[in-house]
Amino acid sequence: MAKMFDWTQAGIGIPGLGVSSPQAFEGRLPFGGGLLSSRKKVGGKIVSVVRLDGVIRSGGGPFGRGALNAQNLEAPLAEAFRVPNAVAVALIINSPGGSPAQSALIGDRIRQLSAKHEKPVLAFCEDVAASGGYWLACAADEIFVSSGTAIGSIGVVSSSFGLTDAIEKLGLERRVHTAGLNKARLDPFMPEKPEDIAWLTGIQTDIHKVFIDWVKERRGDKLSGTDEELFNADVWIGRRAVELGIADAVGSLRGVLAERFPDAKPYEIKPKQQILQRLGLAASVEDIALRVMEGAVSSVERRAMWSRFGL
Repeated sequence: MAKMFDWTQAGIGIPGLGVSSPQAFEGRLPFGGGLLSSRKKVGGKIVSVVRLDGVIRSGGGPFGRGALNAQNLEAPLAEAFRVPNAVAVALIINSPGGSPAQSALIGDRIRQLSAKHEKPVLAFCEDVAASGGYWLACAADEIFVSSGTAIGSIGVVSSSFGLTDAIEKLGLERRVHTAGLNKARLDPFMPEKPEDIAWLTGIQTDIHKVFIDWVKERRGDKLSGTDEELFNADVWIGRRAVELGIADAVGSLRGVLAERFPDAKPYEIKPKQQILQRLGLAASVEDIALRVMEGAVSSVERRAMWSRFGL
């Protein structure tokens, strides 16, 4: 059975019940506002809003931008849940996936914070919530999609390049020395070995099972398709995902929150940035050069992931 949040215990969305004595808290930017503002006091009930937008991976892009991971999201998630006058937390998800380890860390952290602060979580999926993006969505108590959202892809993929012919044409000789028989598995400069492919397939199968177990734990009897239909890495659009129990309903953040929490204002919690990140600077010329090179590679990887969904 799915672990459902008891809305009645929270005193939310029921006439006559509510969060008593809401206190003002230190916020940042009212949702839908314009320029960044200084931290300000906000009174009355709110729904904390956190954006999960991008590829899920460790580290970051040039000057700290562009990565969804447990480290980067710890501060905004913790703040979103601990705000005393927040009646719920809304996640805006737009992600084609990425690291399964980071997806699991983020999802688990969301559930820990929800249980600790006894606040429900709603996920609003925009363009894409696929693979790791759907892993994050399943951390919510309810999942909402638009009529055009691409969602699902409950599977595992690994991709690389084979460069054996390239180095031969360049007249290069590959020299690899290892201690340990399997230290150089799947070397892109060497021909693939059947035993290495079997090893990789085993790892993918293990990760796929963890993903499936997470979806079943979170969605439970809401799922209406067979395992073969739901867990073959297919992607569904909007209403079809609702029919299969992959999502709960078609709805927008503003529309759903206005109906569920008419007295609460959506309030976006943004990650803090260091002053050098705000200025687009790094600590040294070497750091800048390294980050630019990393960013170029990461940009190609991100482009490839988004392009799978026509974006």
